Amino acid sequence: MKKILINKILIVLVILNFSLFSCSDDFLEEVPTESISEQAVATTTGNLFLVINGIHRSLYIRYDSNGRAGAGSLMIQNDALGEDFVMTGEANKFFIQMAGWSDHTDASDSYDLYPYRFYYRIIRNANVVINGVGNAEGPEIEKNTVLGEALIYRAWSHFQLVQLYGERYDASSENTQLGVPIRLTTDNNPITRNTVKEVYTQIHTDLDQAIKVLEDYSRANKSHLDKSIALGIKARVALVQQDYTTAASYANQARSGYSLMSRDDYYANFNNYENIEWMWGSHIQEDQVGTFSTFGAYVSRNFSSSNIRGNPKAINNLLYDKITSTDIRSKLFDPTGQHDSLPPGHEELSSRFSKKPYTSQKFLTESTGSSKMDVPYMRAAEMYLIEAEALSYSNESEAKQVLFELASNRDPNYTLSKNSGSALKEEIYIQRRVELWGEGFRFYDLKRLNIPLDRIGTNHTGELINYVYEVPAGDNRWQWLIPQDALNANPLLEQNPI
Repeated sequence: MKKILINKILIVLVILNFSLFSCSDDFLEEVPTESISEQAVATTTGNLFLVINGIHRSLYIRYDSNGRAGAGSLMIQNDALGEDFVMTGEANKFFIQMAGWSDHTDASDSYDLYPYRFYYRIIRNANVVINGVGNAEGPEIEKNTVLGEALIYRAWSHFQLVQLYGERYDASSENTQLGVPIRLTTDNNPITRNTVKEVYTQIHTDLDQAIKVLEDYSRANKSHLDKSIALGIKARVALVQQDYTTAASYANQARSGYSLMSRDDYYANFNNYENIEWMWGSHIQEDQVGTFSTFGAYVSRNFSSSNIRGNPKAINNLLYDKITSTDIRSKLFDPTGQHDSLPPGHEELSSRFSKKPYTSQKFLTESTGSSKMDVPYMRAAEMYLIEAEALSYSNESEAKQVLFELASNRDPNYTLSKNSGSALKEEIYIQRRVELWGEGFRFYDLKRLNIPLDRIGTNHTGELINYVYEVPAGDNRWQWLIPQDALNANPLLEQNPI
């Protein structure tokens, strides 16, 4: 009986994950005979845990293309749009058009659609839990756990969406500009885009409730979401809103209980979510993903895929030149491209691999024949950087001390900063760019700081970036176009200016 119920629930999860724009009728109004309804899933907390576990897994499974493998692919998209993540060859063309600012400026492009569909699928599944937990049977601690994790997922997904498809948040304005639709139910009924202010208000409401209900929750592993993750996302959101007091406070709270990794681990351990510094990440189950459908299949240095062999990812040479030789992070990139100093246990790269200057060895898969490596979504180092940046607006002395704690861990020769004002902020930005390279932050950072894209004088190749060397701050292209499929399914949606 238990096996039958689990099979039925899995069928419902498939339905919940079915294309958000596939038809006008909601699946609950026309339930296939071989499945059960959303209400039946929500009868027990045990069933709702299956929904939450399905969301965890959705972060790293392949969708409809090898280049659309969960959240990892979205991290690559965000960095490809920036200046620090450099494509060195065309290879099999994955993410090349994104680097050229072509995908997200074409409403009919599948890569413009992918984030929209991905995050709203998570929101819809989270809503199954949020709206059903009140009537589910089970211990109160289990109800709080599934509710808290679902609230974090809904908040995180709306946050990602509004940063992509909405206009930039501006603390000096009312923020009545268009954001994205807020979805609080599982139906697909047409609704208008909410304002940026309304979206951020909902994000905070969800996170505040999650922090409250997860107060006593101790998670099984770092693929689950606990109070620290809600605090970390609150810090991210506040930073985007230029609410620096809140950002500093929540970043400090979020990193409490986490330690920075050792220099040895930094050099060799960016592939394991049990790393003491990782706060949230996906542990990849190799039997649940395709070999060419993982984060590691596109960003690692050593996996023998056509993409990695032909297009090893490099760091912006001008940024690399700002890293001191005593900083362990300098060892994660090879200006010669030969990579003859891979960490112990990793095979030497064969002649089949292109050897390009400034290529990265930050991310390493299990072996050249396996694309398996865990995916980092949040690390304690990011919280130090948020706290330092936020404090630089109100207490430079404390900002310098927080920055010192992080930077001296990476470079034993680093000394307490003597900078102030814009120079101190620039030092923090450089540390952030180096520290979080390849982890999916650069597009968001450029947009929130309202600074232009500038690839001039770097090791970017014109043909590989569609000759897009500059994009002015405030340009319409900083808002991704609303996908045409979404517009077709929801006539109330308004397109962004082109």
